[in-house]
Amino acid sequence: MTATMKQLSGLDATFLHLETPEMPMHVGALHVFELPPGLRGKWVTRLRQHIATRLPAAPALRRKLWWMPLNLANPAWVDADPDLREHIVEIKLPPSAKLGDGMAALEAAVSELHPVLLDRSRPLWKMHVLEGLAPAANGNKRVGLYSQFHHAAVDGQAAVALAQVIMDLQPEGRDLALRPSTRSKVFKLGWAEMLRGAISTEASQVAQIVKQLPTAVSALAGAAGQALQHSALLRGKAEASANLTLAPRTVLNHSITSGRAFAALSLPLDRLKAIAHAHEATLNDIVLLLCGTALRRWLGQHGGVPRKSLVAAVPISLRQKGDTTSNTQASMTLVSLGTQVADLRKRFEHVKKASAAMKATMGGLKSVLPTDFPSIGMPWLIEAAAALYGRARVADRIPLVANLVISNVPGPPVALYMAGARMLCNYPTSIVVHGMGLNITVQSYDRNMDFGLMADAQAMPDVRSLADALRVAFDDLCLLDAEMSAPPSLADTGLAVAEQAGKRLMGGLGSVGSRVGSAMGGVVGRAVSGVVGKAVSQAVGAATRPAARKPAARLPAKPTAESAAKPATRPLAKAARKRAR
Repeated sequence: MTATMKQLSGLDATFLHLETPEMPMHVGALHVFELPPGLRGKWVTRLRQHIATRLPAAPALRRKLWWMPLNLANPAWVDADPDLREHIVEIKLPPSAKLGDGMAALEAAVSELHPVLLDRSRPLWKMHVLEGLAPAANGNKRVGLYSQFHHAAVDGQAAVALAQVIMDLQPEGRDLALRPSTRSKVFKLGWAEMLRGAISTEASQVAQIVKQLPTAVSALAGAAGQALQHSALLRGKAEASANLTLAPRTVLNHSITSGRAFAALSLPLDRLKAIAHAHEATLNDIVLLLCGTALRRWLGQHGGVPRKSLVAAVPISLRQKGDTTSNTQASMTLVSLGTQVADLRKRFEHVKKASAAMKATMGGLKSVLPTDFPSIGMPWLIEAAAALYGRARVADRIPLVANLVISNVPGPPVALYMAGARMLCNYPTSIVVHGMGLNITVQSYDRNMDFGLMADAQAMPDVRSLADALRVAFDDLCLLDAEMSAPPSLADTGLAVAEQAGKRLMGGLGSVGSRVGSAMGGVVGRAVSGVVGKAVSQAVGAATRPAARKPAARLPAKPTAESAAKPATRPLAKAARKRAR
């Protein structure tokens, strides 16, 4: 790659080539900000001024695409001076936004705005300031903000790094003390320069692939062994938490439309962490469990719960610690959600095992999974395949590997401010694709875990009901945690002691019965062994069973004519038998 040309990586460009009107490939978030008291003028004007001061430190906001001749290979990034009046716009919410917290109006606005594709002739981002919310409880004004960033420019971790640049830890802001850049800006590229850069990039990528091939083959072999060890395809139904299995088809798993439905909710982060710590689970395990539990409830009202477990596609970050570059460095893995398990406690164990199996499989692969690959000719192939895949409704016919996407992105543990306003919540908005009409992305922020549910409007128009089911799932998990953490009662302790004693007694006497049987041999030996074993089982069962209630005493029944005659006939029958002898 030449010094003046930065071509998109293969993974970043794939998000461009796959994009269609039915599959927008941008991510973002819905925020609610509380403005400082006494603020004069419009906040959108103040936000534009704030972003203008941060542009030098945010390269993702000041670059645009420059396309290869004939779309021969992946495009390149060139510098751009964004028009902030076009990138930061104000939208007036309907009067219903003043009812309650206004979340219904905000969710409806996101559902309407999310399907709109970003303008590829400009930097691939946009912010919508949503005016018209009711004030906060303290009287301060509130505004909504819906942000969009193309996935070709940022992934989840890169978006977090970008937020660290444009947001502050205090309302007053900060001085970034930026040094003037010595790099000369490149606003356009010539054909010859682009072709030379593409060929040079192609050669270096092929050489890199050849160099890493032995390591990659070894890592793939190890991962394949781990995957097959946990595979339901090989182990059968006995391995209920296997991830390598085909997913069942549900109402969510069809070709999608261009419509979207969005819902959001927040859950207390400290409570989720406490539950995870108490049960030797990770926070990601808790997120997967909550999503699976909510989906089980929702599917019970929309076509029924499949007998096979739903499978989640879970993005994993390939980014090295400290890497803040604005690109995509992620891959995808699969986790079984255990939705076929009715008991919440057993489903919890299922998710923990499935998550551990995923980590064991992916641990050795993260270092060799490619994020860049040769691209000459790839734009034609990927764009044609994406268009055909949607028009032919291929997703309705092929087997499924996953039912939905669940992503958990670590966020800032403290409150953040932007342009003087405090951010109250941060609900992620992400991508749905053909065959998977639901994406649940979760990000921690301050004291909450914020859930953003994006669904195809045809597959799940009532996505709000799934968000409500998530809250019910959280309540159920809290009840289970209280039950599992409670000290055992005296009756439970007594039964546990009796069962242990019974097991030891059965083991000891069963062994005696076997030895006696062996010594006596033959039919008699087997009979003795069986009698001893049966007697021990009956004795242990009687000891461990709770005492049966005594039947209530019954009053003597009134004598009837028939019953009164029976005692008189008994001596006659006895005398007749004596005479017969």
